[in-house]
Amino acid sequence: MVAKLTKNNDEKLVKETSEELLKLIGVEVSCGVSYDNENKMYLLDIPAQDEAGLLIGKKGETINSFQVVLNQILRSKKGEWLRVVVNIADFREKEKNRMQELAQQTAVRARETGEPQNLYNLTASQRRTVHMTLSQEEDLQTVSVGEGNERYLIVSKK
Repeated sequence: MVAKLTKNNDEKLVKETSEELLKLIGVEVSCGVSYDNENKMYLLDIPAQDEAGLLIGKKGETINSFQVVLNQILRSKKGEWLRVVVNIADFREKEKNRMQELAQQTAVRARETGEPQNLYNLTASQRRTVHMTLSQEEDLQTVSVGEGNERYLIVSKK
């Protein structure tokens, strides 16, 4: 039976489910949950100290996998999607800043050389951050090409 919960109980569901999942992994922490009205999503903050590296994983693979699993579990419990973004030890902010710096460095190289600059091995969210960072640059364009794991980003002069 699918539980029909009110909006007020959704934060509690996200918190309890995430803490239960973390406990199964062997990490016992109290998570913080807030709702982002602008983006219509829940933000789950996991204050993992010693376990941060373990929970984030190589290139954020573990945190992203945890987020997918958590969202699937919440969907089965609630009967509808609750968009939850998981953040551990400010990983999301650091990753966004790193991608914005990469975008700016790539823009400089594209302008200096006049040659298109390819960025490989980026996740969809990383490509989106680069696109958004450079979207206001009138002399540059960004394009994603390829499919699946072969998808990459090209930054070039217009």
